[in-house]
Amino acid sequence: MHDARGLIEMGAEAVRRLARRGYNLDLSTLEDLQSRRSRSIHSIDELRAESKRVASDVQQASRRGEDIATLKETARKLKDQIRELEAERDKAQSELTNLLLSIPNLPDDRAPEGDSDEFATEIRRVGAQPAFDFEPKDHVDLGESTGILDFGRATKLSGPRFAVTRGAGAALERALTTFFLDLHTRRHGYSEYSVPYLVNRKTMTGTGQLPKFEADLFKTGVADRDLFLIPTAEVPLTNLYADEIIPAADLPMAMTAHTPCFRSEAGSYGRDTRGLIRQHQFMKVELVRIVDPERVDVELEKMLGHAEACLKELDLAYRVVMLAAGDTGFSAQLTYDIEVWFPSQNTYREISSVSNFGTFQARRADIRTRGSDGKPKLAATLNGSALPVGRTLAALLEQHQQADGSIRLPESLVPYLGFRRILADGSPEE
Repeated sequence: MHDARGLIEMGAEAVRRLARRGYNLDLSTLEDLQSRRSRSIHSIDELRAESKRVASDVQQASRRGEDIATLKETARKLKDQIRELEAERDKAQSELTNLLLSIPNLPDDRAPEGDSDEFATEIRRVGAQPAFDFEPKDHVDLGESTGILDFGRATKLSGPRFAVTRGAGAALERALTTFFLDLHTRRHGYSEYSVPYLVNRKTMTGTGQLPKFEADLFKTGVADRDLFLIPTAEVPLTNLYADEIIPAADLPMAMTAHTPCFRSEAGSYGRDTRGLIRQHQFMKVELVRIVDPERVDVELEKMLGHAEACLKELDLAYRVVMLAAGDTGFSAQLTYDIEVWFPSQNTYREISSVSNFGTFQARRADIRTRGSDGKPKLAATLNGSALPVGRTLAALLEQHQQADGSIRLPESLVPYLGFRRILADGSPEE
């Protein structure tokens, strides 16, 4: 969320930067709403001062035994005027807030021009793409032929875009989760949290999912409370510190959590309907950092390295790209995507997004720290996937498949699994 005065003061610069992501900022509407709100507040303050003076006059005239009918009528009219102006103020404030909530973050000028993944800038490639002397299968065929993935029965239970893992597949899913959490807590210094999977409207608004993306969320409720299934652990982790002032000495705060993620994938039907790439429910380990805004670039690069470490440890070929301004998420200023190699598709596919939100989410959620002068100021937030379990499992199956239909597993997972290979019949081999 933006500060109205800040956008107005930026003027043409704000319009230019938002235009890079395809958003047309109407400064005149913003200025009008801000002006209406300010005028209403100023008029209310003046009338309240006058009302207080008239109330004093009524008391004094009454003590003197004078007729106070005219003064009381004046007081009544002032109260009516104040109520009318308060209604005008509230209307202007509501319209202003709704407008501000709909305006995306200002993209970083380092983000390339463009509005789709074709305009992303490649930063680096890591690891060699596996070479096969046979026709590689995709992860769906590998999973179903070994029996470790069952999409048919998942569809029977819940419909399309769900999966069931079985035997060595379920063990692999559990091992990946524990491995990621251990990596980030023991090596990278994150604190692990267990958080609610259902959150309220205020929490979803704090990180930018609401109001714009309500159609993408699964919604339920208890009594008169709206509750939403989280699309990512970023939502509860970031909002843990909503409406708080974090001591500067406690920054950076580094948090991680393993949660299911729920997404309706509204508007994506027909895309990636096969397999584990795009599902309504999937498991993910998320990273969130709350930092001093002056250190946000350093912290972003650090978080990117933490996410990349997962893929390096799993011996997976991947690349890092910087997203174009028009393809960057609503709340983000700058986003790196990590894309893992899928041999069956002969291409890289996104497996993690690592984003700098600047103070955008902190303003919406009122997350503050203190500057060197001791005064409160907005913090900055970052988040990244490290990693989604389903997509990682899919990439492992595809990149580590063998000619005999078995799957070789990376050494980093052996302590968590107790076996090094999934045979063609789905059984584990030590």
